[in-house]
Amino acid sequence: MSKRTLSFLILALFSVLLAGCTEVNQEITADSEGFWNEYVIYPFSQFITATSNLVGGYGLGIVVVTIIIRIIILPLMIKQTKSAKAMQMVQPEMQKLREKYKSKDAQTQQKLQQETMALFQKHGINPLAGCFPILVQMPIIIGLYQAIMRTAEIKEHTFLWFDLGSPDIILSILAGVFTFFQQKLMMAGTANQNPQLAMMLWLMPIMIIIFGITLPAALSLYWVVGSIFMIVQTLVINGPNKVQDPSIM
Repeated sequence: MSKRTLSFLILALFSVLLAGCTEVNQEITADSEGFWNEYVIYPFSQFITATSNLVGGYGLGIVVVTIIIRIIILPLMIKQTKSAKAMQMVQPEMQKLREKYKSKDAQTQQKLQQETMALFQKHGINPLAGCFPILVQMPIIIGLYQAIMRTAEIKEHTFLWFDLGSPDIILSILAGVFTFFQQKLMMAGTANQNPQLAMMLWLMPIMIIIFGITLPAALSLYWVVGSIFMIVQTLVINGPNKVQDPSIM
């Protein structure tokens, strides 16, 4: 993974976490103005409310809605996972190319890029295929995130041992732990080949925990459910015998 791609992923993560902070204190209602509020946030908020009324509580409602949304975007996630898996399979050959063209001069780097693209074509890999599903998912995930943050009724309810409107340390830690294992499964076999990926393995869970202990527990619940879904999804797609990365055990 290039530095540019890594930077994109980090920026995408920050976008998800921070997008709701611009209007975090503004309750979403039918009178909220703006395209994003009217056609994304408010419909999601109504969906959460309707589902919560149906299942008997906002905590369970968030769980159900998160699962439904994840199922809807599952085809995109499968495409993204398969693309990542294909990239993983050619990592040994890519590493050989990097060793072959170690020089940083422009001519050598151009040759490296040419042979890398030839390698992708040989294996039928589109290096951009893994980015497109992410770009499509981002508005959906950010919309659901903001809807949870800005639906006033959620903050007035409890679920299990915690108040949905107040931070919960235990749930925040669980969110970070499940995020770690989610990342570990998705990066298995590649993190030891790329220190930047290994850094991401730890960076994302730490960020989730930090945000979790400052934001309403409803968000941590959303992260926990989403991460568990992703873990199950990855195990189903890749199988339980996927090679593990010994450097992160």
